[in-house]
Formats: sequence, C-alpha cells, structure tokens
Amino acid sequence: MVILPHNWTPRDYQAKAWKYLEHGGKRANLVWHRRAGKDDMALHWTAVAALTRPGVYWHMLPQAEQGRKAIWRAVDAHQGQRRIDLAFPSEIRKQTRDQEMNIEFVNGSIWQLVGSDNYNALVGSPPIGIVFSEWALADPQAWSFLSPILEENDGWAIFVTTPRGPNHAKKLFDYASRAEDWFAEKLTADVTGVFPREQLDRIRDDLKGLHGPNDGEAIFNQEYFCSFESMVIGSYYGAIIEQLERDDRITEVPYDSAVPVTTAWDLGIGDSTAIWFLQEVGREIHCIDYYEASGMDLGHYVRELMKRDYVYERHILPHDAAARELGTGASRIDILENLGLRSGHLGAIHMAPRLRIEDGIQAVRAMLPKCWFDADKCSKAVEALKLYRSDYDNKHGVMRPRPVHDWTSHCADAFRMAATAADYVGSAGRLAGWDRPIVMPKMVFA
Repeated sequence: MVILPHNWTPRDYQAKAWKYLEHGGKRANLVWHRRAGKDDMALHWTAVAALTRPGVYWHMLPQAEQGRKAIWRAVDAHQGQRRIDLAFPSEIRKQTRDQEMNIEFVNGSIWQLVGSDNYNALVGSPPIGIVFSEWALADPQAWSFLSPILEENDGWAIFVTTPRGPNHAKKLFDYASRAEDWFAEKLTADVTGVFPREQLDRIRDDLKGLHGPNDGEAIFNQEYFCSFESMVIGSYYGAIIEQLERDDRITEVPYDSAVPVTTAWDLGIGDSTAIWFLQEVGREIHCIDYYEASGMDLGHYVRELMKRDYVYERHILPHDAAARELGTGASRIDILENLGLRSGHLGAIHMAPRLRIEDGIQAVRAMLPKCWFDADKCSKAVEALKLYRSDYDNKHGVMRPRPVHDWTSHCADAFRMAATAADYVGSAGRLAGWDRPIVMPKMVFA
C-alpha cells in the first residue's frame, strides 16, 4: 500500500475499493451511505495518484460553488482541519490558488475543484483522473463528454454518490455491476458500522419528525440504506415522469412530417440554451427532440434547427427575449428574426406569457400526462425533468419556494415555456391554442 506523507489509511470497509484502485483499476462506482467517507477516500486516492503520475486531476461536483463549500472550505469535524489540508498536506504542495480552487503539487501535478454544470467549458490540459462526486445530482452528459478523454490518456474515474431516485446514477451503477472492468459497490449503514443501531433509529425518527412519516422514511432509506427506489425529495415532476415510464410513454417517438413542429426555448446569457421540439398529434404531445448547448451565439441554434428535417410553425421564447441591449438596441428576438425565424419553413417567434414560476410548474404538471418522449433524443431532458427540484430548508422546516438552479434548470425552464404558452391560449396544459396567436400587449412576433 502506498503510504501518504500523513500516514492516512482507508477504513476497513473502504479497503476493497482502495485495493482495486491501487492495483490499477480505472473505473470505480461507489454508492455509499451518507457519512461513509466517500469524498475523503477519493481525495486521498487522488493524492496518491497525483504523486505517482504527474498530470491534471479533477474533483467534480454538480456545481463548482458547491465544491467550494463542501470540499475546499469544509473542516473535518473529527480532526478540526480542512479536508483538503488532510488529503493534500503542505509537504506535497508547491502552490495553492484559492480563487481557482486548485493545488499544484511538488512534482507538477495539478488538482482542481470543478463543476459538472460547465464541464465542456473547462480549459487547460485534459485530466487523467476525475472524481465525480454526488454523481446522482450531476449532469449525466459530463461523463459522455469526458470519458473519451480518459480513454485516450489511460485515465481513471471514480463515481461517488448516494442515490437520488432511479435516475442516471442507478443506470451507471447497474452497468458497472455487470461490467468486468468496473468496480461497483453499494455500502449501507448497517454494513459499515459507522453508526450504531440506536443512532440509526434516532436518525430515522428525527427525519420522520422533520419531514413527515413518508418523506422521512424515504430520505432515511435513500441516505443511509442507498435505496434507488425512493422518490427524489422536492422533485416537481418526478412522480409524473415515473408514471410515464411505467406506461411506456418514454419510447421511440418518430417525427410526423404531416404535423408542424413547435419549439420551446430557454435562452441563457453566458449559460446554457435549451430547446424542446414538440408536436401535437391528436390529444397527445410528442416530445421528439431536445437540444442544449452553452457558450454559443444565436446563429448556432438557428443552424441546429436547420440541420433537422422538420417543418416548424412556432418558436416559443421567454418574455425577457424582447429586452433590448443598451449598446445595440436590438433584442434577441430581433436577432433570431434576422436569422430567419419568421414565417415560412423555419416558423415564427411567439412569446410565453410572464407568469409566476409556481404557475408555470403547475402548467407543466398539467401538460406532462399528455406527453410522449423519445427515449433516445430526449434522454438527458427526461432525467433533467425528473431531478428538477426544490431543496429542504432545515432552518424553517419547509421546502424552499424556488427550484434549485443547476444543470436541470435550463431544460425545465424551456419546457415551462411550452406549458405556460399553451396554458395561456388554451385550457390548462393543452397545446390546442398553438394554432392561434398568443395575444398579449407588445408580445406578438408572428
């Protein structure tokens, strides 16, 4: 076993995963219960790897700022030192950059905290080791984007998480459990011995008292017994999406050339832009396609529309797309119209009404039961809708009134544009009104 400068050794129940990595394993999927030391073990393994093979190493959380709180500034409650100082003691460091959250080691290796919310915008040398922390809440496309890089440079990846419902983390864990070259392990609280039985019983009772008997039990099973079956607490659409899955409504949904396509957008500024491609077929809403990118100009998205062999009728944009820039005097609607989004083959722009986000969420809930989703083209989008959620406010004992802003937000906001536009011109959640203009003062751009 490699000995670190501060003589850290893995706990007994962590030894199996550690030995896999120590013997050259490249892909580890660790579904361990809360407080089992997932991140700490991964940090210490990264220290070993960085001292052994000079290169770039990432510790990736769902959001970079989350990493600053949970890893960079966090203090180990038992030893009273910062977690990064325990994993990367001063004798192996050359330089520490607080603003960038990175550490340069004496042998030239670089370790950095990053977020999966902007994985495709990270610059610099490609990593040779990545820890995907809280993988169940991360953007699943991060692995699709980064895995070829690790394959090319013979790098490794460790996924550490507790479950958040039967989402992409469960799919990857199930795959890793079958794959010969992966290490997959689920460790529950009754196996590790981190918590005595009496303490676990008290934790369960506290969670039930705080969240109610059903949600409290679900949280307990999720966090301490690694249950993938529990619903994501605070999810706005999770239960509806799971019912659609049970009804086989997430399947192959082909484009119907006899029916025009409506797109619904969330326009990011220095952020992701998301576009849904929808068709109303009878009383059904067919979600046939989805596209998302970041850091691109509006012309990029128009070209993406043109690449698809669809006949467009409407493009539903958020109300703030009409705001004019002070420098140019042009709005994003002006730019899109000049790029071709008018009448004709590429369709025309309409605007969603300005409604409270709570009303928009209700409109989506009303619309979703009418939807069918293409399992291939909309796979990431379906995961995003399932994980779109509010967090629990422990101080006030209630769910926070607004959704978490993370990788799911752009997709969910774009879908909300479709639902609120439909709700405004027709009955709640129906798309029947799309064949009529959206009548709002100064908001008609047909």
